[in-house]
Amino acid sequence: MKVIKRDGHMVDWSPEKIEQAILKANQEVENDDQASGTQIKNIIKYIEGLGKKRILVEDIQDIIEMKLMSIGKYTLAKKYITYRYTRELVRRSNTTDRAIKELIDGESEYWNTENSNKNAKIVTTQRDYLAGITSTDITRRFLLPEDIVSAHDSGIIHFHDADYFAQNALHNCDLINLEDMLQNGTIINGVMIEKPHRFLTAMTVATQIITAVASSQYGGCTVSLTHLAPFVRDSYNRYLEKYKKRKLSKEDCEKFAKEDIKKEISDGVQTFQYQVNSMTTTNGQAPFLSVCMYLGETNEYKEELAMIIEEVLRQRIQGMKNEKGVYITPAFPKLLYVLEEDNIKKGSKYYYLTKLSAECTAKRMVPDYISEKVMKELKKNEYGEGECYPCMGCRSFLTPDRSISLGNVAKAKNYVPGKGKYYGRFNQGVVTINLPDVALSSDKDMELFWQIFEDRLELCHRALQIRHKRLSKATSDVAPILWQHGALARLDKGESIHDLLHNGYSTISLGYAGLYECVKYMTGHSHTDGAEGREFALAVMQKMNDKCKEWKEAENIDYSVYGTPIESTTYKFAKGLKERFGVIKGITDRDYVTNSYHVPVFEEIDAFEKLEKEAEFQRLSPGGAISYIETPNLTNNIDAVLEVINFIYDHIMYAELNTKSDYCQECGYDGEILLDEKLEWYCPNCGNRDHDKLNVARRTCGYIGTNFWNKGRTQEIKERVIHLDNKEC
Repeated sequence: MKVIKRDGHMVDWSPEKIEQAILKANQEVENDDQASGTQIKNIIKYIEGLGKKRILVEDIQDIIEMKLMSIGKYTLAKKYITYRYTRELVRRSNTTDRAIKELIDGESEYWNTENSNKNAKIVTTQRDYLAGITSTDITRRFLLPEDIVSAHDSGIIHFHDADYFAQNALHNCDLINLEDMLQNGTIINGVMIEKPHRFLTAMTVATQIITAVASSQYGGCTVSLTHLAPFVRDSYNRYLEKYKKRKLSKEDCEKFAKEDIKKEISDGVQTFQYQVNSMTTTNGQAPFLSVCMYLGETNEYKEELAMIIEEVLRQRIQGMKNEKGVYITPAFPKLLYVLEEDNIKKGSKYYYLTKLSAECTAKRMVPDYISEKVMKELKKNEYGEGECYPCMGCRSFLTPDRSISLGNVAKAKNYVPGKGKYYGRFNQGVVTINLPDVALSSDKDMELFWQIFEDRLELCHRALQIRHKRLSKATSDVAPILWQHGALARLDKGESIHDLLHNGYSTISLGYAGLYECVKYMTGHSHTDGAEGREFALAVMQKMNDKCKEWKEAENIDYSVYGTPIESTTYKFAKGLKERFGVIKGITDRDYVTNSYHVPVFEEIDAFEKLEKEAEFQRLSPGGAISYIETPNLTNNIDAVLEVINFIYDHIMYAELNTKSDYCQECGYDGEILLDEKLEWYCPNCGNRDHDKLNVARRTCGYIGTNFWNKGRTQEIKERVIHLDNKEC
């Protein structure tokens, strides 16, 4: 018999523990009120005689209390209840001490690999983690119901970002309304920042805004280069006017002004890149920033935007210098390149930018690609118009704007009546369901599966409601940069943000993980088999979408299905499955579960088939998703990258290519750093295994990670198969 503890872990039945607990209670009562050895053994035999394969520890304790009272040992039963209550208080007492010690000692695998873009040895990161430990403790003990905490601990669900939940003012990710802040001014730390008058200044102010915003939230944020393009023209006109005052010819004025603006764009982009990567937010890391490059976002400033995009791509191809002065791949900012008619076809006006982006992808793993064509098919606003806009951070997409008819709820100064609004919108948070656990809990009973699935979805729903209610208590004063000075809104002082949490203005996410393992266990097939596995997988995805629609209609809160980028949680879920159900070949025998709807990393499949099959599931993940293919070094085969890019444009909304970009500081090797059978990284050229002297960049789950990973994620990285060979397409 297995005993299920409060945290969801299963342990073997131990009659000795029952005997010891009753004997401890015996010591607190008179001899006449004590239970004899025989009576204790009878209670133990009764529990064993129930013939259960699994039993909750709470049920065991209830039985003991009932049996003690049935034999007249009322005083003893009372003492046992007191003992039980005392133990519960101990469990609920402050749990931060051990976690803090492990963090400060620097020997904890969990803390050292919790986030592949955070170095847990650095004091700024430790400060964020220390605050997070306290927040998590408060969240567990006071802010969440016991069943949600228990489900989270056992890996049945994951309540994301509990380390920031104690504050009721923090949200997940967003699209910064940079246009409003730059064109109409903003305030940072009480200092007024007026509209810049040249591009270089605008780029500098943009980095200050990004850092301030990223420090006031916990998710990723995105800005658009479109909002910086007008300042290129401002600078150009300043240069033109300067040369006109010198009485130069029109041709010379334009020639010199173009030379100057080209230099300023180069300087501005370099400033932006260095600032973003060198500044540290209050989260103890560089801002989790994405930068959108979308030519179709403007007509008036398209030429200026094209100039900025070109320079961003060229500087990213070059990379940034590491400690040895060698150019390597930086983690941030993540670049988002929108594919559209003007840049996708050979001979089109801006095809040169797409070709440059392909070179950048081959060398530095970015940009990622958004298909304007597919996105407009999927994302239609309340008037039925298809719209294209960037994701918030790595993959979180807003649902189409349903607040158009409501007017300017955020009081933005750049609001356009009747037009969909995306910049200034945000996500309230995520709770993720562990799909393999639903399947395994059903023991392949299909009717039971749907029943358990329904229960687990409602558990996630209650957890999401708690997230929403906590955030709804915030006022604009808690983060003026967000709510008062334009990043998300321009509300009055003391004004509630409540209205921005409803009517589709912001989203809240039902995450999911492990669709492959769930389907494989229930049907024996992969979800990409085109038959039984596919049909079941689509039904699972549709069920989540139906529940989100049901919740949304009942509460006017924009619930949305989200393909979660689980990083450390992939290991947590896998460990929980092993502990609860044992090792099942092909299901729980790895240290990770598959992200969202993805084809498992070990499944042999070519790049185009993978993207085509995953596109069907990406459509059912409207709150956020990204697909990828693994490739070898393609720096000498840009045509292959372009072929994939063309395929993305026609078939899937959002996808990326995972190339390799490493460097060994010991010997200068810049090929792929490898993993041995023990999941240790090493340089194949000199054998160096010192993490401090290895620069390894891998796509973790949307973002590029550069600070190594936990055991589960590392195993997943090792088992990734190549989807595109290095041959002519």
